[in-house]
Amino acid sequence: MLFLDPAMCNGGQIFAKAFTIFDKVVTTTQPPSHEDDKSLRWFFKGGMRKPKARRKNEKRHIWPEEAPHNDRIVDQLMSVPKDYNENTSPLKTIVLWHGLNRWVKPGQQSFLEANCPVNRCSVSDDHQLAVTADAILFKDHFVLPSHRRPPNQVWIIYLLECPHHTERLQYNDLINWTATYRTDSDIVTPYEKWVYYDEKVRQNGDLKRNYAANKTHQVAWFVSNCHARNNRLQYARELQKHISVDIYGSCGSLRCPRTKECYQLLDTKYKFYLAFENSNCVDYITEKLFFNGLQHDILPIVMGARPVDYALVAPRGSYIHVDDFGSPKELAKYLLKLDANDDLYNSHFRWKGTGEFINTYFFCRLCAMLHEPISPRSYLNLNKWWKNVDTCMPTGPWRKIT
Repeated sequence: MLFLDPAMCNGGQIFAKAFTIFDKVVTTTQPPSHEDDKSLRWFFKGGMRKPKARRKNEKRHIWPEEAPHNDRIVDQLMSVPKDYNENTSPLKTIVLWHGLNRWVKPGQQSFLEANCPVNRCSVSDDHQLAVTADAILFKDHFVLPSHRRPPNQVWIIYLLECPHHTERLQYNDLINWTATYRTDSDIVTPYEKWVYYDEKVRQNGDLKRNYAANKTHQVAWFVSNCHARNNRLQYARELQKHISVDIYGSCGSLRCPRTKECYQLLDTKYKFYLAFENSNCVDYITEKLFFNGLQHDILPIVMGARPVDYALVAPRGSYIHVDDFGSPKELAKYLLKLDANDDLYNSHFRWKGTGEFINTYFFCRLCAMLHEPISPRSYLNLNKWWKNVDTCMPTGPWRKIT
């Protein structure tokens, strides 16, 4: 079997992570353990510190307008409405219009099992509850319900496909909240979320491992979609003229089964990995960076979202963006320099040990937000917001316009 490129956005897998407690920590050291350290917050591995109800004047950045160009995920995870009480606050009902499937357990069970700071919510796929529910969540596409939306009911669209692969969102002034990978969504749902233990400590000064040791090959790429909109294959072909690039899958001459052993090549054999997305869209950064790249001991080379988008979500120095170079030849020149200098190569791994990839607990955050005082808000032109002319680049680098 060929090593196939993952699905466009793997929406189902990411949706499942909303409650799955998973350990994808790539740190090489344990987080600090002193009592006041932020690393003890409940969403970190081994963390137990839960937030308390906000004091009257205490502010959390929850909504997009409160913190532009920020995903606000940590604030949402650490936000408990000031009047919330886990025993007496009303139970909020969320109807999942397209079904529970395997992602969420019915009722309140999932909120309790996930240890959500705000757990007074219940989920259901029963459309008969739609008229009285507090929220209705539409996953992947919107279907207009038969009832008129009550003033205090929240309609949410959940999208993880990039705009090129979603339907036209033709209904205006109906969707109240968005849940997508974009940072200007109301509830940001990224493919992964990196959080530093201490924002002031972003480099590990005690890196004892040589990540270049025993690696005999230069660049690897696992890919099967040979006709991506951003011409990534053409870029890789040009890069091949100046440095060795091994392409596995339908677009190359090499084969590798979809097994753990195949991924281990990224840890033991190669120094660089092409974490190229299939589309260049704002904030669109998928498992190609997070799993194929940063979860392995390899240095990812990225193409897809803008450089500023990668800077917001990935550890500092953990990747190389193609837009930082004028051509594939210039990029190859820098990679060859890293290949010949272990110290310079290892400088790109000093992020390890400074934080974790966390579970972003989508439903915990949704529940907390439903318990906030909800002001009327809706998207007057949702399709324009999602498929704006500047959202995706047809081909070529972002540097041409930024």
